[in-house]
Amino acid sequence: MLEAPVMALVLERDNAVQHARTILGPTDSRKAEKGTIRGDFGTDNRRNIAHASDSPENAQVEIDRFFPEGICGKY
Repeated sequence: MLEAPVMALVLERDNAVQHARTILGPTDSRKAEKGTIRGDFGTDNRRNIAHASDSPENAQVEIDRFFPEGICGKY
């Protein structure tokens, strides 16, 4: 999240952290398989196109940081 623009999203589902990390692929885009977001769009370890929390606890810290007034609601 070193370059703008940034779009922050909250994924809510069972095992959301693991699911998001599976869809994104490894942090180092050079090691990500095609068909993952990082594998298709990332360029390296630094410009890996997307961030995902590594644990539910860190997800909550990051949600609180990006959405200090709370998230919009459940859909």
